Formats: sequence, structure tokens, C-alpha cells
Amino acid sequence: MKFDSCSDEQLALESQRGSLVAFEALVLRYERRIYRFVAQWCRDGMDASEITQETFVRAYQNIGQFKSRYRFSAWLFTIARHKSIDHHRAAPIAFERQIPEFADTADPAQLLEDQEQRVEIWNLARRSLPELQFQALWLRYVEDMQVKEVAKVLRKTQMHVKVLLFRARRTMAAGLAKEVQSPKSKVQSQEKDRGSRVEGGAKRPIHVSRFTFQSSRLSL
Repeated sequence: MKFDSCSDEQLALESQRGSLVAFEALVLRYERRIYRFVAQWCRDGMDASEITQETFVRAYQNIGQFKSRYRFSAWLFTIARHKSIDHHRAAPIAFERQIPEFADTADPAQLLEDQEQRVEIWNLARRSLPELQFQALWLRYVEDMQVKEVAKVLRKTQMHVKVLLFRARRTMAAGLAKEVQSPKSKVQSQEKDRGSRVEGGAKRPIHVSRFTFQSSRLSL
């Protein structure tokens, strides 16, 4: 049987029937995505790799518990989150680091001009948001999960997840406004003092208007 055209749920069912090839196909599909998710709370890549491996080992051991009426991604990310909590329960979380790059398009920064600004958005989110809000935002817009699936991963009600997303949107909008206003004020001051246009030296602002277009997607 060829598995390239199979859905995740079909692969999971084949794995339940004993197909190691089907499960390996799931690993290939999700290994990078799980790594990026758990790496947000890791101090180094080795920790992230270890948690990723533990996630798939646990998933393989418990594949019989997967119910096909749910999306496989939500089930797998639930395991990854639990493994991350277990692994870092006694370890401090490193907030001031770079968020791993991602190729997904369903994120709050998808219309920003370049990858550099997308990374700035998620670094700001990591610094500004409580952990649960950040996780909800990441799962909703990077992993493109529905609210009910995010609720399953986080073990919260759907209304709770909507509130988390709303509060995250509000916090991010305020943070992005500061990011824009600060360099803009600096440039205006320099132009006034010199009486000429500033060609460089100021940090390129993040376009808040191109982020807040997404506010409707984050609102209740």
C-alpha cells in the first residue's frame, strides 16, 4: 500500500493494524513540526530533539488509543505538550531566544514583508505573552488548528481558548504599536534636527496595520 496519498488519520489506522511503515510516514510528516513546537521551551537543540523522540515513542506505544474521529495532529501535539511539561517541570524556560523558523503560512505574520519581520513577531509574542496564550496562538496560526483542536491539546474549553486568543491579540497589538512608534519617533526627531531625510540608521518599523488585519481572525 502506498502511503504518500493517505491522510494522517488513515496512516494512524494502518499503524494500529501493525504497519511500522505507516507510522514512519507519520514521523516524516510531523518530526519537524513537533521539534519546532517543543523547541520554544528548550534551552538547546538537544533537549528539543530528545522531547521530539520521546513524543513519537509515546505515540507509537499508545497508537491504539487514537480515535479516528479526531485529527491526528491534535492527538500528537497533546502528547508533545505533556512531554515538554514533564521534561522542563523543574527547569527554567528561556524566553530571550530566537523562535525557530517556520514555513507554515497560517500565522499572524503571514503578510509581513519578509522572514526577518515574521521572526520579530514571534519573538515579541514569546516575550510578551503568558505561556498558555503563546501556545494557543502557535497552535491556532502556525499549526492551523481549529479552536476545538487547540482546546483538546491544551485541555481547556473552547471558550477558554477563544479568550486566550483574544487576550493574546490585544497584547500583541499593543506591543506592535510600541515597536512602530519608537523607531518612527526617532526618525522624525532626526529629520527635524538635520532638516533632511534620514536615509538609514533607524530600525525598519513593523507594519502594525498589516498585522491588525488579522485581528478579526483572533477575535471572539
